Amino acid sequence: MKKKNISFSPPDITETEIQEIAETIRSGWITTGPKTKLLEDNLAKYCNTNKFVCLNSATAAEELNFRILGVGEGDEVLVPAYTYTASVAAAIHVGATIKFIDCQPDSWEMDYDQMENAITEKTKVIIPVDLGGVICDYDRIFQAVENKKELFTVSGNTELGKRIQKAFGRVMVVADCAHALGSAQRGKMSGEIADFSSFSFHAVKNLTTAEGGAATWKKITGIDDEEIYHQYQLFSLHGQTKDALEKTRMGSWEYDVAGPWYKCNMTDILAAIGLKQLERYQKMLEKRKQIIARYDEVCDSLGIYHMKHYGEDFASSGHLYITRIPGISSEQRSQIITKMAERGVACNVHYKPLPMMTAYKKMGWNIEDFPNAFHYFENEITLPLHTKLTNDDVEYVVKNYMETVKEYLPSVQDFYFSA
Repeated sequence: MKKKNISFSPPDITETEIQEIAETIRSGWITTGPKTKLLEDNLAKYCNTNKFVCLNSATAAEELNFRILGVGEGDEVLVPAYTYTASVAAAIHVGATIKFIDCQPDSWEMDYDQMENAITEKTKVIIPVDLGGVICDYDRIFQAVENKKELFTVSGNTELGKRIQKAFGRVMVVADCAHALGSAQRGKMSGEIADFSSFSFHAVKNLTTAEGGAATWKKITGIDDEEIYHQYQLFSLHGQTKDALEKTRMGSWEYDVAGPWYKCNMTDILAAIGLKQLERYQKMLEKRKQIIARYDEVCDSLGIYHMKHYGEDFASSGHLYITRIPGISSEQRSQIITKMAERGVACNVHYKPLPMMTAYKKMGWNIEDFPNAFHYFENEITLPLHTKLTNDDVEYVVKNYMETVKEYLPSVQDFYFSA
């Protein structure tokens, strides 16, 4: 088989998106405007929520979620040790104290018993992470916050935050859905399960706007969605009481600044990409499902662990194909990744647990306190999974992965040629 060069996660951009970008630029409206508002409306319909707010990143979306909720100094936020830094950084940005939770044995999901036991009177938020697009066990998470409801105290640092906290009357569930747009569980879409959710549209995500993200939330009793949406707008655009689109209306030039806040809005150029990506999205998800089915077939036959993306009552967005090779060390894992790269196949690791990172070690965290997270990480390899892969590309990945790992799994030998 002739050598190929298989990228790990290139963006799937077609002439449809390029044409929409060109038309947006020609329109003269390139910052936040009608395209951004339309993308917000379309995403809300897609996820079955009332409102979406498009921003310049998922990290900004998560931070603004915290600020809307009035979370700040003195508050605790529970987050998995097994995630990317963005899941945690937003909580640190608002002054909250993070508490890492270890994984369950042989799973990326939090140990929910440990999570529940970690809830104190200072805990305000739990951040589940839907890694790879596979939705967490939200029933167990909500059970935990209900079980500890008597510990919850309202301490929001804004008037709106206090009212929202009072309306919930319990620890709030703020999901990191960066990988999960289009995922569903028991008839609910990602975005309508957690109290608040953040999404990423970064270049490597299933649906991209080059850079970008969004926030959404469930209806809160006694709180007007429009009030929440307006506060997001204030936070994301320097505290201006009118955005650029509203100021163009006849006689509407004047505005106020309600607070010295932040600049993290999405532009219409980026929204133009997202609008066309969303039109194509279901077909893109179906292609990912087909690739996953082929990868599953091979990994199951080899005895290699992989995420389960689909079942009777759930479907992931198929964002990552995470495998774990039984019995290998982290050094052997690196050898396999290097050998795959030499064969032209880019693989990755998702993720190095945060207590192993310099920034978090300086805060006093030690990976030895999170043995399950380390165990999950040490033999993990993520295969390329994207909609630019052809059938031949998939077979090339499969053949080379099997030939590479058989050195570490000698019992499988020449499975590929007999499968």
